[in-house]
Amino acid sequence: MILLDFSSWWAEKTTFEQVYWLIAIPSSLALLVTLIMTFVGGDFEDGGVDEDIAGDDGAGFQFFTLKNLIGFFTLFAWSGLACIKGNMSVPVTIIISSVCGLIMMTLMASIFFFMSKLTDDGTLKMANAVNRIGEIYLPVMANRGNIGKIQINIQDSVRTLQAMTDDEEDLPFGAVVTVIEVINGNILLVTKVKK
Repeated sequence: MILLDFSSWWAEKTTFEQVYWLIAIPSSLALLVTLIMTFVGGDFEDGGVDEDIAGDDGAGFQFFTLKNLIGFFTLFAWSGLACIKGNMSVPVTIIISSVCGLIMMTLMASIFFFMSKLTDDGTLKMANAVNRIGEIYLPVMANRGNIGKIQINIQDSVRTLQAMTDDEEDLPFGAVVTVIEVINGNILLVTKVKK
């Protein structure tokens, strides 16, 4: 009985409207699956975005991705069906549905672009320590006599890092210092803060 109802419903549609329905149903199902997989944490490959995010610059603006194409076809089809229901002409329907699909692609690409900018890998960048003030944790001998340690707030967390000094006097526990530069990529060159 349901199959007969569907057949008569389908037969009433014009070929133009049938094409839009043939796009709307699978693209809507694909969008639903994509949304479910995104929200439950499923692994949904989309053109190597993870590799791009691994750099400091984020994923970049990616317009032609699988998710964006699914969004395009979904909105393209449903806006086209709305235009057909509103008795608009074929050219106007195609133009409006194409524009709606492109707007959807642009919005989705923008959302993923800005979301990728929110990522932070937490990697310590030693250059961020330069000109910061810290406190000696393990004494540092004068004229680079040893490698001591300082506690310093970098990237919104207090870290204990290796330090040396070119000062003529030893830097005892608790001395307040300023970072001048980074030596060999991982040792901070410090000097005592003058009072």
